[in-house]
Amino acid sequence: MKTEFSLAQLADPDIAEADKILRACVHCGFCTATCPTYVLLGDELDSPRGRIYLIKEMLEKNRPPTQEVVKHIDRCLSCLACMTTCPSGVNYMHLVDQARARIERDYTRPLAERALRAVLAWVLPRPGLFRASMILARLGRPLAALLPASKAASPSPTLLRRIKAMLALAPSRLPASGPSGGTTFPPLGARRGRVALLQGCAQQVLAPRINQAAINLLTRHGIEVVLVRDEQCCGALTHHLGRDGDALARARANITVWLEEAGRGGLDAILVTTSGCGTVIKDYGFMLREDRDFASPAARISALAKDITEYLGGIDLRPSQQQHGDIVVAYHSACSLQHGQKITQLPKELLSKSGFVVKDVPESHLCCGSAGTYNILQPDIASRLRDRKVANIAIVKPDMIAAGNIGCMVQIAGGTSVPVVHTIELLDWATGGAKPGLS
Repeated sequence: MKTEFSLAQLADPDIAEADKILRACVHCGFCTATCPTYVLLGDELDSPRGRIYLIKEMLEKNRPPTQEVVKHIDRCLSCLACMTTCPSGVNYMHLVDQARARIERDYTRPLAERALRAVLAWVLPRPGLFRASMILARLGRPLAALLPASKAASPSPTLLRRIKAMLALAPSRLPASGPSGGTTFPPLGARRGRVALLQGCAQQVLAPRINQAAINLLTRHGIEVVLVRDEQCCGALTHHLGRDGDALARARANITVWLEEAGRGGLDAILVTTSGCGTVIKDYGFMLREDRDFASPAARISALAKDITEYLGGIDLRPSQQQHGDIVVAYHSACSLQHGQKITQLPKELLSKSGFVVKDVPESHLCCGSAGTYNILQPDIASRLRDRKVANIAIVKPDMIAAGNIGCMVQIAGGTSVPVVHTIELLDWATGGAKPGLS
């Protein structure tokens, strides 16, 4: 794609990066076939190729984003399926991230929407506040039926519609809190390794059982696990809201405490059980590439970051003697894992070797509609994607659904009665742990 940035514009490292990405695009349109919003809506501007044109014009002309541009960028899930299918290697992720930051900086949203986004950016990365908000949401759930519902995907969902979506996502009860930062879990037997385990934000409130399963499995196999004190949200939530200042501040804070921990006792890896977080942490090196003080440390942290299944792929898991039968597991491949981190076969192989009958889900490349805060900000499109995903899962008639991302788990569970568990919970069970529960 031909670009027309001035030399002055290209002096900006972000614009220079955008220019490189745009020039790689050859207009082939392969991305349209795998883009969830294009598949649903059939609008060229709701495809990666269409959004690339909008972003190019916005950046080249250096003008404030228009309402039309914002609408179509907001509809993007950042599922990154387009990057998997792109034959030219267009890094759409870095381009749309830059567009979101530009929108946040230069576009004035309606007051109600600004307020909602501010609340999400403040509450979700803070587990204490998030827990309190879930308790309030649980009390408000009976009122959800009184709020209006849209009959079709709306170009701009109302505040009440979004509040209804938030209430619908709130669990009926919350589990007890898990272990806090600063806790170390020694290995059973001889130590074979030492890792830090990302504590997460929403996950530690909604499903602390996931990290507990990871701790149980790892320590059972001789791995010491540490929950690093003063660790923060990875920054993914605010990063995808275009609030790069907040996201980068959190990245720097995490880099600092993780490297301090590595200096004290050594770390073989920083393990992540929420693939949406893992994709962003692995991108810290790029995000802070122009930061003189943090560029090198960020690259080091990105190299240490691993999805939990990546790390387990290098361990000889010891299956237990307990029988869990021929349980059919529908494996939902989270977008952040299959498209963002290019991890596709390993989780299924681990489950299969552990005795489960693993089934691929039809249209597995399409997003379930969770996408961070997307199912709140774009609830109608998200609901359609969830229903499509659940219908495809039902085709394989599973006993359980496994996924590697808490957002996907909550989203899918909202549309099915089939138990939805994390991959690590099944692997823990297969190697001597308890049968996965849902609390």
